[in-house]
Order: sequence, then C-alpha cells, then structure tokens
Amino acid sequence: MAMRIERIGGVCLLTRDVVRLAGFYRQLLGLEGGSTDTGHQFLIEEGVALTVMRDEAQRQGQSAALAFTVEDMHEAFARVKELGAPVVEPPTRRPWGA
Repeated sequence: MAMRIERIGGVCLLTRDVVRLAGFYRQLLGLEGGSTDTGHQFLIEEGVALTVMRDEAQRQGQSAALAFTVEDMHEAFARVKELGAPVVEPPTRRPWGA
C-alpha cells in the first residue's frame, strides 16, 4: 500500500546565518518574539511549519521557493526590498496565474 501524503508539514530554509535569516522572515511576516539560537529556529509552528536551520555546506544550484498570498503584490514586493532582500526576479505574471 502506497503512503498517502495528506499535507506539507513544514518548510525548512537552510542558511549559514540562522539569526539573520530568521530575523528577516520575522520582520517580513510580522511575527512576534525571536531567538538567538544559531542552529535552528521555528518561525511558524501552526499549520505548515516554517523553520530556519544552519547548514554550512555549499549547495550551489539548490534553492527553495516560498509563495505567499497577499492583497497587494506591489506593496509586498516593496516591503521585501525595503528589508534588504536581493531581487532575483521582480514579480511576474505566470501562466498558472501566480
């Protein structure tokens, strides 16, 4: 019998600087609290978990994409830039509607 996957349980972002990346997502998502743990931090624990974990390996060509639903895409994009995130590609309408 094949295993049935019911939902995505979490997304873990790998980084060399856990505190910095976790701080960025706390600001972006308006999350309270914070941690000084340099190895692993939970940002969201309810629903689909969002965590940040230290990884010292060079993973060239490996990445993750996160999609968020927002009311105003241009406002959200401006906020991400304001927080200092490098822009890989500006918001773009995709054939699937995103």
